[in-house]
Amino acid sequence: MTFTTPLQQGSIKIMLLGSGELGKEVAIEAQRLGVEVVAVDKYENAPAHLVANKSYVIDMKDEAAVLALIEKEKPTYVLPEVEAISISALFKAEEKGFHIIPNAEAVNKTMNRKNIRLFAAEELGLKTSNYEFITTLEGLKVAGERIGFPCVIKPVMSSSGHGQSIAKTPADIEKSWEIAKEARGDASELIVEEFVPFDYEITLLTVRNETGTVFCDAIGHVQKDGDFILSWQPMAMSDASLQKAKAIAKAVTDGLGGRGIFGVEFFVKGEEVYFSELSPRPHDTGMVTLITQSQSQFALHIRAVLGLPLTYTTYGSGACGAYKAKNESRTPTLNIPGDAFTSNSFVRVFGKPESHVGRRMGVSLVLDEVEIAKQRATQIVEQITDK
Repeated sequence: MTFTTPLQQGSIKIMLLGSGELGKEVAIEAQRLGVEVVAVDKYENAPAHLVANKSYVIDMKDEAAVLALIEKEKPTYVLPEVEAISISALFKAEEKGFHIIPNAEAVNKTMNRKNIRLFAAEELGLKTSNYEFITTLEGLKVAGERIGFPCVIKPVMSSSGHGQSIAKTPADIEKSWEIAKEARGDASELIVEEFVPFDYEITLLTVRNETGTVFCDAIGHVQKDGDFILSWQPMAMSDASLQKAKAIAKAVTDGLGGRGIFGVEFFVKGEEVYFSELSPRPHDTGMVTLITQSQSQFALHIRAVLGLPLTYTTYGSGACGAYKAKNESRTPTLNIPGDAFTSNSFVRVFGKPESHVGRRMGVSLVLDEVEIAKQRATQIVEQITDK
C-alpha cells in the first residue's frame, strides 16, 4: 500500500463523524500512518478535534450540513462514530461515490436498535431475547405485561446507556417512559426486551476487510444503566460458548459487509449465547485493548479501513476502569495518583472541554492477571478526583 502525507493533494483522508474519546484514539492511529484526519462533532474541542488535522462543528443530524461537509472535504473514507447522524446523508454520499465505513446500509441497520434486532432475529434467525417495539406510554404498559417483568426498556437510538432502564414491576413503567426521553438520539420509539437472567455478558470485537475476519479475545464487562464501568480481557468462558459467539458475530458482520471493527455484544447463560447489540465501530468496553494488545481495537479499525492485514499480538490479560466526573466544570481537571502510572498500569485522560456529573472523563488501564487487574483498575479510578 502507498502511504501519503496529510494536507497534500491526493492524501488519504478519513472523516470522523463523532469525535469523542473513541474517535480520538482512531485519529491517533490514523495519524501514525500519515492519514489526514478531519474530525467532526456537535461541540467545539471534542477529544478527536485536539489531535486532528482539521475540525468542524456541525449538527450531524442535519442532512444538508453533513453532505455539504463531505463534498467539501472529499474524504477517502467516512467513519461514523456515533448514533446521532443523518443516515440519509450517508446514503446520498455513498451514491456520490464516497466510501462509508463499513457501508451506509450497515450504519442504517446498526445505529438503530430496531433495525439491527430485526436483521439479526428475523433475517438471520439468530437467538435473541424476546422483544417488542412501542411508541406510546400505553403501548409500553401493554408490552411490559406481554414480555413480563423485569424487562429492559431502551430508546431505539441512543448510546452509553442514555435513556435505558429496567422496569422491575408495572409500577416502574411510567418512570421508564420518562427516563427514555434522556436518549442521546431518537426517543420516539422504544424497544422493550425480555430480561435474560444471564451469567455474564461479553463484547466480541470482530474485525473484517478483504483479508478476512479476525476476533479479539472476548471482553467481559460490568455495566450500570447501560454504560460500562469496568471491562476486562479475556473473559473466561467455555470453548463451546465462545465458538457460538464467534459464529454469530461472523454471520452478522458478513451480513452487514464492509470494512472495519464491530463491537458485537452477547448475553451468555450456561452454554446458551444470545445476540444483544452491535456497534459498527470501536466499542467503549474495548478500550482495554489499549494495554492488552499490540494493535488496539483502534489500530485494528484503521488497518481494516485501509485494507491492511489484521494481525496483532496479545500482551496478556488486563482490565479497564471508567472514571466518571463527580462535578460540573467548564475547566475540568483530574487529580490522579502518581502510582497509577507504573510498568503495567496507566491512565488515559480524554481531554473533554466540560465535565458533567456522570460524564466519562478517562480510564484506568492495568496489565495483570484478570482478577488482580480488575481490582487495581477499580482502585485507581476510586483514587481519582475532579473539579
